[in-house]
This record gives sequence, structure tokens and C-alpha cells, in this order.
Amino acid sequence: MKRTVLCPIIYLLLIACNAPKKKNDVALTVDSKRGYSNEKVVDNLDNPWGMTWLPDGSMLVTEKDGRLLHFKDGTKTEIQNVPKVYNRGQGGLLDITLHPNYAANGWIYFTYASEEGEGSGGNTKLSRAQLKGGALTQIEDLYKATPNTTRGQHFGSRIEFDNEGYLYFAIGERGARDVNPQDITRDGGKVYRLHDDGSIPKDNPFVGKEGLDAIYTYGNRNPQGMAIHPTSGKIWIHEHGPKGGDEINILEKGANYGWPVVSYGVNYSGTKFTDKTEMEGMTQPIYYWVPSIAPCGMDFVTSDKYPDWKGRLLVGSLKFNYVELLKLKGDEVIDREKIAVDIGRVRNVKEAPDGYIYIAVEGDGIYKMVPN
Repeated sequence: MKRTVLCPIIYLLLIACNAPKKKNDVALTVDSKRGYSNEKVVDNLDNPWGMTWLPDGSMLVTEKDGRLLHFKDGTKTEIQNVPKVYNRGQGGLLDITLHPNYAANGWIYFTYASEEGEGSGGNTKLSRAQLKGGALTQIEDLYKATPNTTRGQHFGSRIEFDNEGYLYFAIGERGARDVNPQDITRDGGKVYRLHDDGSIPKDNPFVGKEGLDAIYTYGNRNPQGMAIHPTSGKIWIHEHGPKGGDEINILEKGANYGWPVVSYGVNYSGTKFTDKTEMEGMTQPIYYWVPSIAPCGMDFVTSDKYPDWKGRLLVGSLKFNYVELLKLKGDEVIDREKIAVDIGRVRNVKEAPDGYIYIAVEGDGIYKMVPN
């Protein structure tokens, strides 16, 4: 009986062809056919962190330094009675969004670094308010992370509602890498879930257990992107890695995303803090970037204004000054493209109710992507 012996080189090639792709082995291309122009719609902004749209089509924009701006018919006005903001490092006035039923209840939700509570410094806080006469009114505090710290990094924070009306928001681990993210009795390095009035859902994963009731996921580093998937209704986030290892994760109740026990990144010095990229009981990202792109802002394309992009995921890059357009097959990233190349440090990217994509750029302003 003859046996067939494969040449070692052919055998290795067959293995390589059948090996699964690593989650960051997707080629990045540059938009070869520029089918859009970037039209500046808001000028002279410093650090536009969050943006949302009122029913009349006007825009609310948060500046990290604590200013809330209203942009309507080409005119910027500053909203009054904004709570005091702890403006340090990455902390300040952060994300902003409307209640899904804003037309009926008028609630606006926002996150910011706050000095409230004991100790020096600040930590991330979630509040809601109504807008009347050019000022915030009826301000209600919904959640304040503790403890305060003077560290300037990793406040998070993005806000998103799901289709059932639950409110999700993220808080970074505040630079306490080895203390906060894996400890469910401490704030920081978590995504939280609340009812819209700030009360705790009874089915949150750590209610009645040895953990903070508001926590929905943990082991997160510094999420600065959050969006609801238009088909599945699941909440997607991205978060900064250290040097390498930025991640896209899909939120699952009670999931541990591993930081800093597992990571695809290293210290900024290049040294390792872990030799593990996966571990039982820790949820893997659906995608990760090596090297880091420093992601900020995130949304899905649902508009008919960009038919070739529909269903794709938008992610801004602070580090490389572009927006990344990711093509998905289910929960898998299968293609990546650079758009808005060299636009500047992208702090946020969102699809507005008018169907256009808007890009907020540090030290510049807000651009609208207009199909040619």
C-alpha cells in the first residue's frame, strides 16, 4: 500500500492557508474613489468631545473645557448653568445624548469629570437636565464614580440607550490599572447600565452580589466609543489599549473583558505587563488594532446617503487623523478603509438624524461628509 508523503514546504503552506486569521490581520486601504467632500459646518472649536441633535436639526456640542454649545442656523451660543467641570488631562465635559423619547420628556444626558465627593481631584459623573431659555434646568445627578483622584487619564466616557430604554455609559479605569478594572466593588474600568431615571435594573449582573449594582461589564480600560448595532440591538464599544491592543467589544451581561490580565498591547515603554492574550472566563475582542490608532467616537452607517457604506462601522482615529470604515460580516471585521484622511485628530464621528456623517476634530471644528 502506497503512502503519499507531502513535501514539508507544501504541508506548511496548506496549514497556513487554513489557519484562522488573527483578529487584526485585515488590510487597511485608503479610499481610492473619493465620493464625498468634507464640508466644515462648525468652526473654531477647541476639543469638541460630544455632539447630539435636537428635533429642530440644531446641534449641541460639548467642549472638554466645560462649555456646552448650541449651534443653529450658523450661530453658536453657549448654554448656561452647566455643572462645574473638573477639567484636567482627559477629563472635562464629555459625552452628550438625548433621551429616545426626548420630544415628550425633554431629557438630555451628559457625562463629565466632577469634583463632587470626598478627596482631591475628580471622577466621571452622569447627569441629566432639560434645556429651557438657553440654560440647563432641572439637573439631576444619576451616578458619580468614586474615589476622586488627581490623575488625568482614563475618564471614558460615552453614553448609549438600547432598544429597551436602558442607559449604558462607560468610565475608564482612571489610570489605576492594577486596582480598578478587575474589582467589581470599585468604580473604573467598567460599563454601567441604569434605567433612564438613574435607578438600578434588578437584573443587572451584580445586584445582590459582592459588587456594585450599576456595573454591567468590567475589565475595560478606557472606552471612548459606544454605539447600538442597527440590526442586533446590541451595544458595541471600542476602547483604548496601551501601546497596541485597542479593542472593539460587544457588551454581554456580566462579561469580563480582561484588562489588564490579558491584552494585545504592551507598556508605552515597550515592556510587557502580561504575557497573556486570552484566558478562560475573559471575553475576547471581536477586533483589535496593533499598532494602536487611538480610537475615539463610533457609529454605524444606516443612512441611504451612503449606499455603499450601509451597515459599516465608523471609528475615529486620534493618532492617525482619519476615520476608519470597517466592513462587517456578522460580528467579524472583514475589510477596513481610511476615509476623511488627514482631517485632524478625530474626537467623535456620528451619523446625524439628517442622515449625514459628522466628524468632530480637535483644534478645528465639525465637518459634514457630503456625497458628491
